[in-house]
Amino acid sequence: MDPIGYDAAKKVKGKTRHLIVDTLGLMLGLNVTPADVQDRDGFLPLLKSVPRVFVFLERLFADGAYSGAATAAAAKRTGKVVLEIVKRSEAAKGFVVVAKRWIVERTFGWLGRCRRLVKDFENLTRTQLAFVQLAMIRLMTRRIARLCQSS
Repeated sequence: MDPIGYDAAKKVKGKTRHLIVDTLGLMLGLNVTPADVQDRDGFLPLLKSVPRVFVFLERLFADGAYSGAATAAAAKRTGKVVLEIVKRSEAAKGFVVVAKRWIVERTFGWLGRCRRLVKDFENLTRTQLAFVQLAMIRLMTRRIARLCQSS
């Protein structure tokens, strides 16, 4: 059994998923950490592995939780990848869609359609990684099948 953390800010026990997605919302990379690991610390291994596989990446957008000197330094070390922090407008009240950030939030919504991924049932991190990958494969195959039926 892998370690399970507690996120005091969200008052949630379990694990946290860190995703890098493309502009369509399809997953490029995933890292699963205990919930008590800070977002920027869980993002660093992902930031090292994804640009090696996807060399065409030029810019990454992240929310304010991924800001910090260590994250900015790690982004600079990767080479040509530029990390931009997208912050919420101070004047906005209530729910406001933040530009570029809604793409990854939409992907989390798609993953929430899979019953097994809604709650933290998996004890092993590698099992959770596998089920997230299966969910994304299911999503992509349904899109391809829909395109094939229409043509």
